Amino acid sequence: QVQLVESGGGLVQAGGSLRLSCSASGSIFSGNAMAWYRQAPGKQRELVARITSTGSKNYGDSVEGRFTISRGNAKNTVHLQMNSLKPEDTAVYYCYLRQYSDNYWGKGTLVTVSS
Repeated sequence: QVQLVESGGGLVQAGGSLRLSCSASGSIFSGNAMAWYRQAPGKQRELVARITSTGSKNYGDSVEGRFTISRGNAKNTVHLQMNSLKPEDTAVYYCYLRQYSDNYWGKGTLVTVSS
């Protein structure tokens, strides 16, 4: 079993920055991909950023150039640096891990951006 725990959410003013972190524990194998998704009230969950085990990255169109995903020094951690935050970035941010054909989700951390 795999557990994902997010941290770093909070309240920030528009134009500010936040850094989210996710730590994975349990039966973790190499070759997995990790990602951040978000879900705003009344909207579908959407991909924010994804990083593979080889370091390949891709981003959602709305965050390209503002957010950066990275792997931590600890193998099973992933970070999301969020800069130039906008009120429309307000959402619950979820950590995601895909390992073989299994999908795992964290419980989410709330990010609120005030105007």
